[in-house]
Amino acid sequence: MKRLTILEVEAKMKSIDRNWILKENLILREFLFDDFKQAFSFMTSVSSIAEKHDHHPNWKNVYNKVEIRLFTHEANGLTERDFKLAKEIDQIIVRSQEIVSKTIDVE
Repeated sequence: MKRLTILEVEAKMKSIDRNWILKENLILREFLFDDFKQAFSFMTSVSSIAEKHDHHPNWKNVYNKVEIRLFTHEANGLTERDFKLAKEIDQIIVRSQEIVSKTIDVE
């Protein structure tokens, strides 16, 4: 597994949501939900994708807040796998917002 160069990382940062932060040799993002149930549901969705790719995030959950840190241990840095997982996590958020929007429109 090839560790990305800083130039490659900077280019890849443009392909994911702007809320991801580059910090040393990892990317991180914090998610805020209405309650614990939403946060846990999100984590369950992420865990399914992580299992599929055999690439697991470091994360922390406190009530309605989830912090995700992506880093490839084998490469001691960021790889293509981290950015692929970040994009899929971004899609979970997009889909959940679409569901909320559709629910609001119906009411």
